[in-house]
Amino acid sequence: MSSLYVVATPIGNLEDISLRALRILREVKLIAAEDTRRTKRLLNAYDINTPMTSYHERNKWTKLDYILSYLKDGDVALVSDAGMPGISDPGYELIVTANQRGIPIVPIPGASVVVTALVVSGLSAERFTYMGFLPRKTNDRQRLLESVAGEYGTVVVLETPHRLLAALNDILLVLGDRELAVCRELTKLHEEVFRGKVSQAIDHFTEPRGEFTLVIEGKRIEAKPQLSEEIERELQYMYCTGMTAKEAIASIAEKTGISKRELYRAWLRIGKA
Repeated sequence: MSSLYVVATPIGNLEDISLRALRILREVKLIAAEDTRRTKRLLNAYDINTPMTSYHERNKWTKLDYILSYLKDGDVALVSDAGMPGISDPGYELIVTANQRGIPIVPIPGASVVVTALVVSGLSAERFTYMGFLPRKTNDRQRLLESVAGEYGTVVVLETPHRLLAALNDILLVLGDRELAVCRELTKLHEEVFRGKVSQAIDHFTEPRGEFTLVIEGKRIEAKPQLSEEIERELQYMYCTGMTAKEAIASIAEKTGISKRELYRAWLRIGKA
């Protein structure tokens, strides 16, 4: 049975293609490419002459049957401009339809701008949320950012150069002046990774150019207030002056943020002493 190969391609540097990906691109009957001109440069670099057809956001429905017809008697490779198809790139509809028809779908992993930016950002990679491209309209963009304001994991987004400053200003407004990494043109000649505060990034990228991936620090876990010797001495003083437990504990809890349960245990220790 024919297979649909979902092939990751380099995000910039053509040397980042895998040996397996090159073999598949040579062997399939057809390559469905988001941008045939861009994919042609990759194929020419490795002397691959497999026929191509365009498959992008504007023709993804009209081209569906054409690509599926090739899969009746031959393998097809799906590629995007860069990285893995279906991740903020065309491919989802074709993959879903092929799956519904029982066509095997074979992933050929490779470069990913999301993971690449995350690991070089200097921020935690243990847990992250990927949101793709931020919305074009300010209100929509701010609403989306508000939805992850309480997320403790790192947040990764894509942005275009002409919207970068607007996005950074909305991030500052909604999420605050967090740490972030602004990754530009990863694996390409003018690669740059800026690390700092959001406000610093706004000052740095006055004339943004290239493709951007933003890796934003998640919400910081606030340190739990600790019961110190000083607070225990204050509790002891209140105890000795005849203040009730309820009054003393409420007063210190409001001032320090320490839980009333922990303060009550300390109050009982003072009483026993």
